[in-house]
Amino acid sequence: MAFTLGSPPNCYEYQMIFEEVVALSKPFDEAVEAVKHALAAEGFGTLTEINMQQTLKAKIDKDIAPYVIIGACNPTLASRALELEPQIGVLLPCNVVVRQDGDRVLVEALDPNLMATITENEAMVPIAAQARELINNALARLTAPPALPDHT
Repeated sequence: MAFTLGSPPNCYEYQMIFEEVVALSKPFDEAVEAVKHALAAEGFGTLTEINMQQTLKAKIDKDIAPYVIIGACNPTLASRALELEPQIGVLLPCNVVVRQDGDRVLVEALDPNLMATITENEAMVPIAAQARELINNALARLTAPPALPDHT
């Protein structure tokens, strides 16, 4: 999905891209726990966990497929980003969506490089790049084959 900010000639077109989408074939609740563990292994704590299925049912009596938004934060990266751009907090924490899609569970994460793009602050680029790498590592953990036991 693309959108444009500003008016010509000072307009910027941003391409909203999920950095990576991982499809899992495991039960939904198990997938949510696996995502939180994978994020933790890369230094992200879970600050929030919003169950959209339960929330929408309770608030407006709407039924949707299982859908959880995990708000993940790497304290070191968040601290560095806030020192550079105090208003960056509106883009924190890093949201990771876990949602049921038919017989599979999708895990989607927005590209943290969006922080550097929106702020246009060059000093934010390495922080966003590191966050992107860590989130990609976490998502890769979800699809990696289990390690074989070492029998040496």
